[in-house]
Amino acid sequence: MASLKEVKTRIASVQSTRKITSAMKMVASSKLHRAQQAIESMRPYEQQLTHIMSAFVAGMEGELDTPYAGEREVKRVAIVLYTSNSSLCGGFNANVIKAFNHKVDSYQKAGVEIVRVYPLGKKAADAVRKAGFAITADYSHLLDHPAYRPAADIASEIMDLYAQKKIDRADLIYHHFKSAGSQILTEEEFLPVRLNAATSAPSQANSASETQWELDYIVEPSKEEVLMRLVPKSLHLKLFTALLDSLASEHAARVIAMQVATDNADDLLRELTLTYNKTRQQAITAELLDIVGGSMQ
Repeated sequence: MASLKEVKTRIASVQSTRKITSAMKMVASSKLHRAQQAIESMRPYEQQLTHIMSAFVAGMEGELDTPYAGEREVKRVAIVLYTSNSSLCGGFNANVIKAFNHKVDSYQKAGVEIVRVYPLGKKAADAVRKAGFAITADYSHLLDHPAYRPAADIASEIMDLYAQKKIDRADLIYHHFKSAGSQILTEEEFLPVRLNAATSAPSQANSASETQWELDYIVEPSKEEVLMRLVPKSLHLKLFTALLDSLASEHAARVIAMQVATDNADDLLRELTLTYNKTRQQAITAELLDIVGGSMQ
């Protein structure tokens, strides 16, 4: 059995660790509140914009005439993956990296060339380097200070690659924030744009009256011209919304991980305190026996 000094030292160590995990949980909870407000405000806007464009396409004759909707054989691709800049968030980063490696393997087996990888987060950058891909820029600052314009610049770069036929497809890998206790790993196609009547149904966020009949939009100057402006805007929003989704999921995952760590520390402290009391009582009993035995001689 460990000595009293060893047990006491371990108790102090666990107490110190518990203070750290508890503080990290409080910080993550505060960040989660702000990130959750951001994604819950952005998501209905992005979904409604997609619904409007889909409704336009459903009412148009022929296919959508945009350089971002052309269907072609996939020979070259680009991938955007979202992780965090730091650890201690459970399996959040590991799940994204595992999905990325699996996608890379599937593309390579199919003979598809991965032209560009955009790692948003330091953990993603480390995984991309380990996989043997070059990184052209550092995007980790987007996680510390998420902003629409830098995200839109990345989206524009990918869109230019697609329009110039340097890539045939672009994918997003991120965690979708469903709730504080649930984050869903999502692999989503970014390009080409797919808009059809099937996706034009109003989302659950729309009002009950809107679900009863299809809205008849008054469009100026024309549906085609409006769509030419809305499609790039929607792609910018899609990449930025995925960033906000990932940030909210990261903070939620960290809150859960730190709560589990704090609970484990509490359990360990109870066990160590019990061990300390037992060891101390045994030491006192042994000392009393020595005293009683010495006085009887």
